[in-house]
Amino acid sequence: MDKTVIAKSSTLTFSKSFYQGGLINRRAALRTAYTQFVFLAGGADHDQMERMREYLSAMCRGWNVQQVKEIVAETLHDLIDPIIYDEAASLIEEHHTAGRDVVIVSTSGAEVVEPIGELLGADRVVATRMVVGDDGCFTGEVEYYAYGPTKAEAVKELAASEGYDLARCYAYSDSATDLPMLESVGHPHAVNPDRALRREALSRGWPVLDFHRPVRLKQRLSVPPRPALLAMAAIGAAAATAGLFWYANRRRATAV
Repeated sequence: MDKTVIAKSSTLTFSKSFYQGGLINRRAALRTAYTQFVFLAGGADHDQMERMREYLSAMCRGWNVQQVKEIVAETLHDLIDPIIYDEAASLIEEHHTAGRDVVIVSTSGAEVVEPIGELLGADRVVATRMVVGDDGCFTGEVEYYAYGPTKAEAVKELAASEGYDLARCYAYSDSATDLPMLESVGHPHAVNPDRALRREALSRGWPVLDFHRPVRLKQRLSVPPRPALLAMAAIGAAAATAGLFWYANRRRATAV
């Protein structure tokens, strides 16, 4: 999702709101802002992703889950709406108009990804899940980490359960860490790719897309409603702590 659907890291974008809500201190807010800068400047390789995962997991330990959801809901439109790529919104519209499911697969936490998915009109969301204790707070442990090969596994499991034909699926990502997922579909695309993914895409003849126009959704035509009969889906992904989005092709009896 990050740098593929939206122009920044979704999780890191909420750092100021988390600071104002008392979840993090000023030092953590500044460190998160720096992490956002590094991510935007050059993306994140595997080692950087692992360090960010450890940092964010430790940072959210003890956070009340309901408070996090409320902060995200209150600031979602102000923070996320202005940084949605116009090109990505157009792709979502095109896939929906063609009768395709839109599914976001993100490395970010579900508490952030699910509301963004709803804002974008996505049909499904796959995201990282943190362990929640009996007190309703994050323990700092990760229950499910949607990253790297795990995303490819999620794609295959969803395809099996929903009847998607992966050979007809479309995937979008900005990071070489998503190569396993891109390789699992018939129509992989590199979007604002890092150097490693750009090199792979060019060598394999994959389309390379440049998304660079953030726009508010309300400035565009409304996202069309999901068709009653869904035919295909496409898979899209974006690396870093916040994620990826994908569409998956759905088989249908009347396929041409």
